[in-house]
Amino acid sequence: MQVLQAPSSSPYFSIQTSKAPQRTWGLLPSSVSVNSSLFSTFHFSLHSQRDQHLLWTPHKRVTTRAASVEVGDSSVSTGTAEDDVLKALSQIIDPDFGTDIVTCGFVKDLLIDKALGEVSFRLELTTPACPIKDVFEQKANEVVAMLPWVKNVKVTMSAQPARPIYAEQLPAGLQTISNIVAVSSCKGGVGKSTVAVNLAYTLADMGARVGLFDADVYGPSLPTMVSPENRLLVMNPEKKTIIPTEYLGVKLISFGFAGQGRAIMRGPMVSGVINQLLTTTEWGELDYLIIDMPPGTGDIQLTLCQVVPLTAAVIVTTPQKLSFIDVAKGVRMFSKLKVPCVAVVENMCHFDADGKRYYPFGRGSGSQVVQQFGIPHLFDLPIRPTLSASGDSGMPEVVADPQGEVSKIFQNLGVCVVQQCAKIRQQVSTAVTYDKSIKAIKVKVPDSKEEFFLHPATVRRNDRSAQSVDEWTGEQKLQYGDVPEDIEPEEIRPMGNYAVSITWPDGFSQIAPYDQLQMIERLVDVFEPSVQA
Repeated sequence: MQVLQAPSSSPYFSIQTSKAPQRTWGLLPSSVSVNSSLFSTFHFSLHSQRDQHLLWTPHKRVTTRAASVEVGDSSVSTGTAEDDVLKALSQIIDPDFGTDIVTCGFVKDLLIDKALGEVSFRLELTTPACPIKDVFEQKANEVVAMLPWVKNVKVTMSAQPARPIYAEQLPAGLQTISNIVAVSSCKGGVGKSTVAVNLAYTLADMGARVGLFDADVYGPSLPTMVSPENRLLVMNPEKKTIIPTEYLGVKLISFGFAGQGRAIMRGPMVSGVINQLLTTTEWGELDYLIIDMPPGTGDIQLTLCQVVPLTAAVIVTTPQKLSFIDVAKGVRMFSKLKVPCVAVVENMCHFDADGKRYYPFGRGSGSQVVQQFGIPHLFDLPIRPTLSASGDSGMPEVVADPQGEVSKIFQNLGVCVVQQCAKIRQQVSTAVTYDKSIKAIKVKVPDSKEEFFLHPATVRRNDRSAQSVDEWTGEQKLQYGDVPEDIEPEEIRPMGNYAVSITWPDGFSQIAPYDQLQMIERLVDVFEPSVQA
């Protein structure tokens, strides 16, 4: 699993290879004093037609940073023993990202007594549901024990506490939830609730703290599919919050547990009920909150997508062409709201009889969704009487038969969701960062291989909020000269999967969507081969 912080902020080492290209940055000071020992040549280009300043682009050499290791809450310079241990651990590669666990920032609390040959450290993963945590622990023991001076190795495993990337913008009830995953079909009767419930209990079996929210007020399914001892939601009178019910370790919220049965009310009222149920519940610390979305793409769905910072979505469909048409609408809705769809589950695909496999509803709907929309993973669920029966009995299939074929499919789906959520969080947390050494904002939009750099003043001048542009006339209220050329951002925070919030020294908080950042004029980025050592 990938670490959530930007690699540049890691307290560990970075290595420069002799074949790596040298990068040249465009800087825009009005006057520059140049140290000839640092810069070999200069490249000039015009910044923009509006500015007409010359752009100084020094060919600056990249230096290798000294290695350091986190000990407790502080970082100290490493010595030979620490170097040996970190070098050994750097042989362990995270298979999802192709990066070693030291660079990922997994190694914590490294303690070494070289005289006694004792080494202890903690591997902190991003989720307790990491599917290869046992492999990490075993390999870490092995590679460190191979050092000639090491006699005893102690490895402990942990996971980062549940927290969203941008908690301060969220309602109190959602501030300690790491990942929120929507299970959606946009069509009724395809088994979406079955997938949502079994996915939730699969993640819980993998070691994660999980909540399940039934967002269908008109026809809640959760009260039928699970059997909690307490089937009524309880209000905390002091905090005015809702205490979820619980079944087999998973926290549950459904309108069906509110003692009202199925709702008969207009759309705006339903949106308000869902908002209240979701945001005022005492979810506590969760690694994953699974939302069983209602069918459709109307007010309720849009409310959920806008109120809740969805990490990802899982799409459920059936083989029929009609199902694909409806599902396509949902995929496009998530795409517009910048919610990545990470997997497609094609339900009721086939059954086996007399040694043959039959496809009673045809084939290809799930594959068509994957191909047309580029969703990376497809999972086929067979027609199983036990799967249908478990939904009616109040015990999920993955709990009733944890070693069965259906449970193995859901285990693969659970691994996929864990891995994809980790990738998304990593991409979002490092999408926009500020590099003080070159005084430039680095941008690498999720799902894009392109990386580019922006001048902070240019980003600030391109703010399109009401404070900078008159909403009625379109007149530019923020003038070019109002922004100092040497302005630097104080903080950059993710805002969902679509934008960042940039705080400036004057206290202004700018919302900068990725789409807008991609349209802003960029700093010059020149590469030249490095000199061989």
